[in-house]
Amino acid sequence: MRLLNGLLLLPTVLRTAIAYSTLSDDSLRTIPSAGADFDIKTGAILAPILQPRVPGTPGSTAVLEHLADFFRNNLPKWKVSFQNSTSTTPLSNGREVPFHNLIATRDPPWIDREGEVGRLALVAHYDSLIHPTGFIGAIDSAAPCAMLLHAARSIDDALTRKWEAMQAEAESSDFSGLEMDEHKGVQILLLDGEEAFQSWTDTDSLYGARAMAEEWEQTVYAASSTYSTPLASIDLFVLLDLLGSPNPTVPSYFKTTHWAYQHMADLEFSLRRLGLFKSAPAKDPDRPSAVDDQFFLHEAGKADTDQWLGGYIGDDHLPFMARGVEVLHLIPAPFPRVWHKIDDDGEHLDMNTVEDWALLTTAFAAEWLELEGFMTADGGGKVRERDEL
Repeated sequence: MRLLNGLLLLPTVLRTAIAYSTLSDDSLRTIPSAGADFDIKTGAILAPILQPRVPGTPGSTAVLEHLADFFRNNLPKWKVSFQNSTSTTPLSNGREVPFHNLIATRDPPWIDREGEVGRLALVAHYDSLIHPTGFIGAIDSAAPCAMLLHAARSIDDALTRKWEAMQAEAESSDFSGLEMDEHKGVQILLLDGEEAFQSWTDTDSLYGARAMAEEWEQTVYAASSTYSTPLASIDLFVLLDLLGSPNPTVPSYFKTTHWAYQHMADLEFSLRRLGLFKSAPAKDPDRPSAVDDQFFLHEAGKADTDQWLGGYIGDDHLPFMARGVEVLHLIPAPFPRVWHKIDDDGEHLDMNTVEDWALLTTAFAAEWLELEGFMTADGGGKVRERDEL
């Protein structure tokens, strides 16, 4: 990603908010910790991603296989597919470089045709920068990818319980169908080719995102479908990037998704209140009072007349946002110190912060999918108590 000079025009009309139910304290306590799976040397989720993974290289292939195998081996109810493309790059001497986007989807089991499900899209890029040589890209974006895998696993059993209960209720009543607002699914999008090969331009960046957004806009569902295209079925595009350094401050970038930002900020407050976060809030150096500690999401009270930075940061959301998709961009401002430096590696991750982002992302997905009452301790871990953290 990079900082852009221009400001993209913001949509002027808020999209109608879909149903959203908050999680109780008891449900928040059941969300499992990533724990050993995020160990940078041996962790089953994170460690295999911490390697150079430039598109078209063996490292990229190995990481893509790891990501796909995670769903195939651990989450068999998720549908894994790929959106593939090729492109020349400024360094490829005319050779077509392959780019492979991974899509993992979980929809209600009663859906039997495309175009009937609105989805929460949780997104990160898995490729790494080509220079400096040996660049790992732990915050950029190995750790965000690991966070999304953890979130998918953590909500999977609750989704199964919810949808089984809904089907059983429908079958036992006179109502033969299920309400349309319950046709909500979730997708994990792990995108390739976000980084520029030489220098950031409209054509040397966002290779995978550009290809997917274009293809999904042109893939048309049946005329009678609820959603016209795969692109239109994205209710919210939540992009995680540059997460894993200590003391991040993430602004609310877009007015039209500030309501979603506020929901996530409320979750952060609740998780900290319950003692479930491991990291401490950052101190504002200009306002040292304890009441002015900065949370990750510190702009929940932002006013319409305040400055909105959406459009200044180039990232994978741009091709989707240009086509009307609503975006919640979770990227710190300012960027972390290690951004695009060789020391953006596993050793420089702040693991408390990494685990907290994983917890917060999971909680947000669970609220979006209305999993209150279905999050139980046997869904991935025992209930966590304050003194265990």
